[in-house]
This record gives sequence, C-alpha cells and structure tokens, in this order.
Amino acid sequence: MENLILCLFLVPVVGGIIAGVVRKPKVADVVAVLAAGGTLVVAGIVILATYPGTTSQLVSTWPWVKKLVVDGLFGYLVDPLGMLLLTVVALLGFLVVTYSVSYLGRGNKEHADVEGKQRHHFWMLIFIASMIGVALSPNLLQLYFFWEITTVCSWALISHYRNEESLRAGFKAVLMTVSGGLFFAVALVLLYVYTGSFNFDALDKVSPHLRALLFLFFVIAAWAKSAQVPFYTWLPDAMAAPTTVSMYLHAAAMVKAGVFLVARLAIANYHISFGSGLLVAVMAVVTMLVGVYLFFFQDDLKRLLAYSTITHLAYILLGVGLGVMGSTTGLLGGLLHIINHAMGKAVLFLCVGAISYTTGVRSIKDLSGLSYKAPITSIAFFVGMLTITGVPPFAGFWSKFFLFTGAVDLGGSVGYLLLIPFFFEVVVAFAWFLRVGQKVFFGEVSPTAATAGDPPAAMTTALIVLSVMCLAAPLVGLAIIQAIRF
Repeated sequence: MENLILCLFLVPVVGGIIAGVVRKPKVADVVAVLAAGGTLVVAGIVILATYPGTTSQLVSTWPWVKKLVVDGLFGYLVDPLGMLLLTVVALLGFLVVTYSVSYLGRGNKEHADVEGKQRHHFWMLIFIASMIGVALSPNLLQLYFFWEITTVCSWALISHYRNEESLRAGFKAVLMTVSGGLFFAVALVLLYVYTGSFNFDALDKVSPHLRALLFLFFVIAAWAKSAQVPFYTWLPDAMAAPTTVSMYLHAAAMVKAGVFLVARLAIANYHISFGSGLLVAVMAVVTMLVGVYLFFFQDDLKRLLAYSTITHLAYILLGVGLGVMGSTTGLLGGLLHIINHAMGKAVLFLCVGAISYTTGVRSIKDLSGLSYKAPITSIAFFVGMLTITGVPPFAGFWSKFFLFTGAVDLGGSVGYLLLIPFFFEVVVAFAWFLRVGQKVFFGEVSPTAATAGDPPAAMTTALIVLSVMCLAAPLVGLAIIQAIRF
C-alpha cells in the first residue's frame, strides 16, 4: 500500500513538472492527460484495495522536529471519508485536464490563445496532488501542510490570465483564505500544547471550554476556505480564472477542503458540544440565505454558479452541524452532498465553459435559444441544474432528502427553525435556476448565440461523463459513506 500511496502523489507531481517545462503545448497536453489519468487509476486501486476498511501508516518524525514527542508526523490514512473526497478529486481532476486540452486553445472565442497552457497544467496537477494530500492526511498537522499548498495553487490558477482582474482576484483569494488559515495554525499549536497530539480525535482530550474554542478556530478556517459568510466574497471574484479552474476550485478542490476539515473533526470527536454544532448549522443557514439573495443580481453565468456553490457548501456544513447535534441522518446527507454537488456543479461549470468557448459571452441577458445550436451542452446543463436543485432521480435529491429528514429527526424548535429557511432556499434556488435555464436555452436564438455549437470532442466527452455521474453519484457516495463509523 505504501508504494501505491507514493505513486498517488508522485504521478501528478512529476507529470505536472514535465508538462510545465516542455515547450510544445501539445506535448504538455499529452503528459497532463496521462498524469491525471494515471492518478485516477491509482486512486481507484487504492480505494478498491482498502474498501470497506481503513489503512494507515505514520512515518518517523523528521530530525529537526524530534522534540515533538509523537509517534509520527507524516503518513497516510485511507478511510471511507478520505475515499469519498479522493474519488471526487481524482475523477474530476482527470476530466478537467482532459477538457482543458481543447478549452485552452485558439478556438476559444472568449480567450483565444494558448499562452500559459503549460503553466495551467503544472498548477492543476499540483492542485490535484495537494487535494489528495488533504483527503489522505492522517492528522491535522499534515492536513494543514496540504491545506496551504491548495491556497498557493488556487492563487496561481485564479491569476492565470495575468490581467488586472485576475491578479486582483487571486490576491483577494489568498488574503482571505490565509487569514482564515491563521486560526487553523493557532488551533494546531494550542492543541499540541494541551494534548501533545495532532490527531483528529485530540479535541476530546481537552476541557469542554477549550474544546469549544479550538473547534471554533477550526470552523473559522473552514468558513474562509469554503467561502462562507462572512468570508464569501473572494469566490465570485475568482471567476476571473479560466472555467477549468473555476470548475475544479468549486466542485472538487479548495472549497471542499474546508467542509472536509469540519466533517473530519465532527466524526473523530464524540464530545463536541451541541452549541458548537448549532453554531455551524445556523451560520450555514445564514450563508444559504445570503447566497440565494445574491442570485437575483447576477448576469454572468459563472458568478451565478459561484453563489450557488457558496450555498451548497453551506448544505454540507448544515449536515455536519446536524450530526454534531445528534442527527446521524443529517450528517449522512451532508457527507453525501460532497460528491453529489461535485458532479452537478462540475457539469454546470463545464457547460458554461462550452458556451463561452463557442460564443465568447457568459451574459444571461445576451443569450437565448442555445438548445437549438448546442443540444448536448443544453441537455448537460439541465442535468446539472436538476442535480443541484434536488429534483429526483438526480443526485442532489438524495442528499437534500437526508438533510431534510435529519432536521426533522433532530426534533424540537431547533430542528424546525433550521428546516424552514433551508426549505425556502431550496425552493427559491430551483425557481431561479429554472428561469435562467429557460432564458438561456429556449426562445428565439439571440445574435450572440448564433455562433454557438457543441464543443470539441474532449470537452463534450467530459460533459457526457459528468451527466451520467449526476445519476450514479449517490450509489458511489452511499456505498462509501455507509462504511463510516459514526
């Protein structure tokens, strides 16, 4: 297993370095696709070899940190929760790299150049490796190490076009996420001082008051990473990045790291207080309401999807909060939404990328009648839309069903006070996305949509695979999550 884990990290890192230094973009494309595909294959082997159990290994501490009296600082932990995130990271990583081969080219009417393509492949593959590190970290210290690498990767990728808008967006993302990460660092130091451990379950070893404080610090770090209120403004601005970056950032990568951290702590520690869980759930609901309110002011399709991502990450945190308060069903729904939202949001972003690739625009008011020009893109968009809005039998329905049930199971005034605004957000989001879908894809073909069409084969293939996964994701997710010991 150690060799497989080593390959899981080395394949994307080595592939990224090679893709980044070669001079010919086509060679970089081949290397990047092979590296991402190899990563997916190795990830599948690791999961199949371990499921439904758990395997872990810690290596000895480095010489310069021997004063830290712990069994080991670095290693790996392959358990069902890590498998869930690893599945998302590896699959979407391969699809987004494949998609980018055609998207980052002279045929793109929005950005018709190949400048920086090798740089994009380098940072994307390092991003994939860092998210694998987040998924498989055996303790909080190693998770923090990869956590900050994802920040560096996102900064480089958001700033890809190197114009004023993208550079500002990249700087803002780094500033806000690193500021939140400082709370992670402080919590790590305090946790080691009081427990002598960086283990995920170390919170249970401290006093209730300190446990609540440390958990709050970790949650603040997660709020910043996952663009939750009050740290949400960096994510819509990050839409200055290429759509490939937006897709991976929103569906699989950095923003998922925040909710993954809170889920990891909630599962590992049995004595987190009801009040801490209530805080997570209440802030999740507040974020949902702020996000859905801001839907109404968006004309850019990517910015609309960005605010949708903010609300859906809040769904996951709502589930984790319900779990801390005692609802296992709610926690199951939150964890399931990690993979369900990933597939739905990924296909939506790539559909918007296909639209801008063929038309050069993302403006809702300027687009109509696309279904006549780009039928595959149109079908994929509606599959993604029905997935994230929770229409059966698509993936989003099942996680929302568990979240609704979890809130009811919690009982009392708290459960229903959380349920009512959640239900309101779900209804409004469905109505608004249906309106946007009807405006963009039906009606008379607008002048800007006249040049539209389905994208090249590599991009179309990614749309089809993700559309299928919008139906299959709950089967994969539930199979993995049911192996978790709550």
